[in-house]
Amino acid sequence: MAGATRPRTVGERVADADPSAGRVLLVAAGALFWGWLVVSWVNRWLGGAIAPVGEPFVAPDAVESAFAAVPGLAAVAADAAFVVELSPVLAQGTWLTVVITGVSLVCGFFIAVPLAVARVYGRASAWLSLGYTELLRGTPLLAQLFVLYYGLNLAASVPAVLSGVFPRDVVWVAILGFTLNGAAYQAEYIRGAVESVDEGQITAGRAIGLSKLESIYYVVLPQALRYAIPSWTNEFVYLIKYSSLAGFITVPELYYRANQVATDTFRYTAVFLILGAMYLALVLTASKFMERVDARVAIPGLGANRDR
Repeated sequence: MAGATRPRTVGERVADADPSAGRVLLVAAGALFWGWLVVSWVNRWLGGAIAPVGEPFVAPDAVESAFAAVPGLAAVAADAAFVVELSPVLAQGTWLTVVITGVSLVCGFFIAVPLAVARVYGRASAWLSLGYTELLRGTPLLAQLFVLYYGLNLAASVPAVLSGVFPRDVVWVAILGFTLNGAAYQAEYIRGAVESVDEGQITAGRAIGLSKLESIYYVVLPQALRYAIPSWTNEFVYLIKYSSLAGFITVPELYYRANQVATDTFRYTAVFLILGAMYLALVLTASKFMERVDARVAIPGLGANRDR
């Protein structure tokens, strides 16, 4: 009919929404997620100061009753109670996932930088670096973990000073596996960044009295490591997701614990939807954190022109 106004679709209303409201909502969700995790971890470390260890902060029955009393939410009351009941297990598994990811990423970085420098500026060492990166990147990570755990039985060789730090010594095997594998990928990201620095800067460094090694350390690397942040962030994100492979060598991280719950309750769809949301939250946190790092250390006038 002429002059009639077409109803606006949901997509159109979302598109016209204030983007700042979306950011506020995202920040609030992130604060709630990490607040719950940190409080859960602290409660466990303090031996149940807030709630008994292994028990949720809110009774699942109370949550189910509250949802059932709200029109439109009664259908999901049982699912909400199940999520609350599952929360202590998820928090405990997430702690190991975060530790494995963080430690492996940092340790791998300190291996990756010499590998990248050797690949670009070395001679015989360049071939050693190439062999390492191609071997570790060319074989499945899960197979590498199996070799370390089942083949070499490294869990039985954990030094006494490290034994008992984690619920199972196999966590150290997982950290070693992810460190060695991640170093190969990080080395390639850093190598590309090193090669993007003009070779003339090495010459300039030598001209002011620096050795070749000093020129690399003081001139090339400070720039290259900044350039590498966007691509290096990929390894951060990948490592968060790949940490789930540690469950296959009995590391009780997030995936392992969630899979145990699914096996016990047969609620595979619900458990793995929750698990996916947990990994998504971790990945978004890592991405946003690295965006901030990239913006903070960016060299004005160098690299891509970014509007932040």
